[in-house]
Amino acid sequence: MSDYQLTAVGHIESPYKQKFAIPRQPRLVPQAKAKLVFCADFNREEFVRGLDEFSHIWLLFRFHETADKGYSAMVRPPRLGGNDRKGVFATRATFRPNAIGMSAVKLEGIEYRNGQLSLLLSGIDLLDGTPILDIKPYLPYSDAMHDASAGFADVRPQTQMSVEFSETAEQFITAQNQYPELKDFIVNVLKQDPRPAYKKQKDGEQSYGMTLYNFNIRWQVNGEHNYVSHIEKL
Repeated sequence: MSDYQLTAVGHIESPYKQKFAIPRQPRLVPQAKAKLVFCADFNREEFVRGLDEFSHIWLLFRFHETADKGYSAMVRPPRLGGNDRKGVFATRATFRPNAIGMSAVKLEGIEYRNGQLSLLLSGIDLLDGTPILDIKPYLPYSDAMHDASAGFADVRPQTQMSVEFSETAEQFITAQNQYPELKDFIVNVLKQDPRPAYKKQKDGEQSYGMTLYNFNIRWQVNGEHNYVSHIEKL
């Protein structure tokens, strides 16, 4: 096999500060806003001229936090409850030979501020700091194949999870003027049920925590009900 050297063109500034609770596919949580910040060698308007004519873009990225763990020929997709095994090339699992992923996300705008070029994105499913290897425009006539089938992942994941907030959590959210969609963001993340597959089979109340933006969010799950008990700034 030949070896190839790739250079990141930028990195993602994302509200997801840890792998836990990141949606398993892009655009499942539209309130997930992020910024692609270009590296110095690509920090010029010429590289993105005309990109604002497209509503969505493809991001090719590196699974930088799992790349050093190697790859597996067989993996256990969460969509199958973590029990059945599939070949890694039949999934979008992170443990791949070249640790490369791809996401189609919405392009909200192009920003040039204080000498820094950035893309404003939404519907992101990437960890904060993810290196971006390439950017390509999304072409509906070519990329959207309406007669395609998708095997075990043929339908959008759905849960019956409900989300409730404590009074103190509601008050905290109301005071966060910088993030007007914070409540909807939390709700949609929790409705994806980010728990590991084996935890979903257990009865009784379970407690979890996650970091979104600079907030530590604590919640409890009992059956299909989520209760957000506490939110605080880190």
